[in-house]
Amino acid sequence: MSKNGDRKIENSTWGKAIGWVIAILLPVILIMTSIRLLLTPVFVDIEYSMPGFPEDAYGMTFAERRQYAKLALEYLLNDENVSFLDDQRFEDGTPLYNERELGHMEDVKDLAKMGMTVWLLLAALLVGGVAAAWHFGDWEVVRAGLLRGGQITVGLIVAVLVFVALSFNALFTGFHRIFFEGDTWLFQFTDTLIRLFPLRFWQDVFIALGLLTLLGGAALWLGLRKRRGK
Repeated sequence: MSKNGDRKIENSTWGKAIGWVIAILLPVILIMTSIRLLLTPVFVDIEYSMPGFPEDAYGMTFAERRQYAKLALEYLLNDENVSFLDDQRFEDGTPLYNERELGHMEDVKDLAKMGMTVWLLLAALLVGGVAAAWHFGDWEVVRAGLLRGGQITVGLIVAVLVFVALSFNALFTGFHRIFFEGDTWLFQFTDTLIRLFPLRFWQDVFIALGLLTLLGGAALWLGLRKRRGK
């Protein structure tokens, strides 16, 4: 019995719509939640401590690179303009970043801010969908939506991880071509951004992102499926 009489919505048009809204929003929210978890100094420390993480061919120590990498991450999350990075110098006084790198970091910050805003809006929409179903006392709509969303997430992330294993370079290039204009994201091996964040760093980012998201999707899928006899 629903708490509003017999107004159960599971099989209604609204119920099905709410269920699909929950299912479609969930993978995106889980992915973006995982991204936010990786945008922390803790991940930088873990990554630089991983066995086989490449050394800098031009002389920066791991401690220096870890320090500068955390400052770059801090810039993406704070309210400072690009002078936050422009003011940073090596010990000999030369700028840490050139103009091309600074321009790219501005683009990345804009993308990060937009992504975090979308993340919060989608999360609010998901909560609204859950609340709407709950208002009608129909947990089954919520359960089915979350379960379906977990299944979609698992399938999507497994496909991405297979792609990472088979052709990470193509995935990495495609990502940048979608979100950045032209070749603004291409740099020399001597540039600081490449020295701080080599390809190995981004490979591990995609793997960690996939595993975190997969864990969330699998937990919902397995935790919310109906047991036999119930």
